[in-house]
Amino acid sequence: MQRRQLAARLALLVFATTGCAWAGNGPGGYPDKPVRLVVPFLAGGATDLMARSLAQKLSLELGQQVIVDNRAGAGGALGAEAVANAPRDGYTLLYSTMGVLTINPSLYANLKYDPATSFAPIAMTHVTSNLLVVNPEVPARSVAELVALARNKPGELTFSSAGNGTSSHLSGELFKSMAKVNLLHVPYKGTAAAVGDLLAGRVTMTFDTTSNFVEQVKAGKLRPLAVTSRSRSPVLPDVPSMSELPGFADFDVSLWSGMLAPAGTPEALVKYLNQAAVKVMSEPAMKTYLAPYSIEPLHSSPQEFAGVIEKDRRKWAAVVKSAGVRVD
Repeated sequence: MQRRQLAARLALLVFATTGCAWAGNGPGGYPDKPVRLVVPFLAGGATDLMARSLAQKLSLELGQQVIVDNRAGAGGALGAEAVANAPRDGYTLLYSTMGVLTINPSLYANLKYDPATSFAPIAMTHVTSNLLVVNPEVPARSVAELVALARNKPGELTFSSAGNGTSSHLSGELFKSMAKVNLLHVPYKGTAAAVGDLLAGRVTMTFDTTSNFVEQVKAGKLRPLAVTSRSRSPVLPDVPSMSELPGFADFDVSLWSGMLAPAGTPEALVKYLNQAAVKVMSEPAMKTYLAPYSIEPLHSSPQEFAGVIEKDRRKWAAVVKSAGVRVD
């Protein structure tokens, strides 16, 4: 979607709000100045879109501007590290994807933050999925046919990813393991290049965020075979989830995101921010805004969020170890 269209949607989202809190209504008069929400990826992608929609609504709820600060690098590790070392006063927060908190610990040998001890989880806020798509020239119209093709041509089919250790890469590795097929991984520096070669027919398939493919799928430029979450995408309701398919009952790559503070942030502030996040993510306007991108609003308690982080950290550690993936 073009930037002007995105800006218009964000404006509509803001005007659709039902109310606005007054600044300083939190513990100790918090917040009495702008709050910085660090996004550890470049502007313009799905993560940035989700973070900015959250920041717009939180600004209204908190009565102070929530400023998105994009700090990309090292698969999100640089931005996460900056927040881990920030003051524990609620004015520097992290908007994190699943990968930063649950995949990076197994990929990077010298990671300078620990998801279990460096942050105070506030709330989960969004969830989406990856989509398995193939070039239309590939003679497979279902996952079963793709698996059969891969078994007949071991090592010949390729899957692109946005880079080593990304969720698109590990989705492919999980697929390889569960399907018991030999696919060649072709890593790129970002989604755009990976999708570009898929469209050109230079690679067979890819897994990446569903919202990145909706327009190409509807135009017939790519063929969707399955979504990686347990629920089907409301934007592509005829595309099955992987877990519906024989042999893939345990396949689940749900790409959640959420907000965290540095560890040691006062519990009262964490609770206040959780209540604000739950309120804005529960608004009908948020659901309406996110629906075209195949993104669902979520909310959780800090404790629930911490439990999901630990569960998924163990899951992806096993996948990374099995695939032998390492990023220096």
